[in-house]
Amino acid sequence: MWPSLAIALPTLILGLLVNTTFALLLVFFRRTYLEIGGAAGCVILMSISALFYIIAGQFLFGKVMKLVPISGYDSGPAAIKFVILPVLVGVVSGIGSSTRWYRTLFLEEAEKDYVRTARAKGLSETRVLFRHVLPNALIPILTGVVTILPLLFMGSLLTESFFSIPGLGSYTIDAISRQDFAIVRAMVFLGSVLYIVGLVLTDISYTLADPRIRLQ
Repeated sequence: MWPSLAIALPTLILGLLVNTTFALLLVFFRRTYLEIGGAAGCVILMSISALFYIIAGQFLFGKVMKLVPISGYDSGPAAIKFVILPVLVGVVSGIGSSTRWYRTLFLEEAEKDYVRTARAKGLSETRVLFRHVLPNALIPILTGVVTILPLLFMGSLLTESFFSIPGLGSYTIDAISRQDFAIVRAMVFLGSVLYIVGLVLTDISYTLADPRIRLQ
């Protein structure tokens, strides 16, 4: 589980920060050529297979630039050099779809009456985005994070296989190859339990993100 967490947790946190930032920038520069170009770039990025990012990252950073190992894993602090490239690939491969989705959420909030009222009171666009638009768009963002929660523990099948990471993802692939159905059933059961736990945690987080839910 720990090698899977070492990859999935930084990927999730960095991905949320990067995608949210890019989406807010597109909303900030809405109705400009920058937004049009950014939206087109998101469509292009989300149209590329995740396998391409893995192979391109291994070739560019591992073979050509020789900055990080292509595959393998080590324990302790030495594992950082093996984790950097899978985390980078995971963040980059998710920029297109996540940024496009977050942009849609933020644009929907940015056109509501309370946001127009805030602008009419003289608040800057930056303050409006961070004080009003972002907090009120947290509910659907939190819902999207739930779908990723099982991957935090179970790992990514594709990433761990190509980078030779000894996590639960590659463990499941090996079990499928050996037709070890006991392990496959255990992984499916674990994923189901984690998904249910994620749903419960999401309902709890709703009350923290939106005080109106606590009053219902």
